[in-house]
Amino acid sequence: MPASIRTLRSRIRSVSSTKQITRAMQMVAASKMRRAEEADTASAPYVKAASEILSYLASQGETKDHPLFAKRPIKSRLIILVAADKGLAGAYNNNLLKRYVEELKKDDGKIKNDTITVGRRAAQFATRLKDTSVIAVYQDLPDRPAGNELRAILDTATNKFTSGEVDDVDLIYTAFNSTISQEVTMVHLLPAGFTETPVSEEVREAEYEPNAQEVLSSVVYRILGSQLFQALLDARASEYAMRMMAMKNATDNANELVDDLTLEMNKARQGAITQELAEISGGVEAMK
Repeated sequence: MPASIRTLRSRIRSVSSTKQITRAMQMVAASKMRRAEEADTASAPYVKAASEILSYLASQGETKDHPLFAKRPIKSRLIILVAADKGLAGAYNNNLLKRYVEELKKDDGKIKNDTITVGRRAAQFATRLKDTSVIAVYQDLPDRPAGNELRAILDTATNKFTSGEVDDVDLIYTAFNSTISQEVTMVHLLPAGFTETPVSEEVREAEYEPNAQEVLSSVVYRILGSQLFQALLDARASEYAMRMMAMKNATDNANELVDDLTLEMNKARQGAITQELAEISGGVEAMK
């Protein structure tokens, strides 16, 4: 067997083996994405209503004395960056990190930036930058973070805000729109209620007992926690969707490569057979 044919056959086996791996990863990501999407969809109405309540009461001046609603000139801020622990998810991490760098450049050194990273890739990137200080790192969070993980992140953010160490808390993550549509998004977590959110008539006409201030003092922390929780669910669903698509593209490319290599190997075999026949024919003619 000619060396070229052996080489092509070895490459076909190698690509076929890789295709099996990418196909398995695609199926795993698809399964996890469906569960993440269900969790994301289930909690979305609650978070939407909570955001409307915060925005409406903040616009009505009902929150002027609450420390989590204090709006002041921004001299320092905290960014919560939510990325993935692993790669092989297409442009998922790159898009997030690009938006993160853009936000840091906007400050042009005039605003002090601290960062909380969620995900190993975010931590590896942010710790190498000189424009920010990484104050906390969270890795290997479950697909549906429990109270302890959420409280750790939220407590750090709220404590730094209420103490005046930071004047603004922003959250950068990937919003999940659909399996084929995900968008890097930045929302203002603190001061609470200052994200532009359309307010429904039901929220405008709602009555708060005993009064709006009492209601807010007891639920604002939970509402902020729900916003963070929803962002983490969105981010995880987006990660699995982009990983599924990346692995599907890799599998399709492997199929095309196997077909091309097989065609090339068949041509090489045909050429070798033709050459052997020509040599036999030449030998027979020489013996006559």
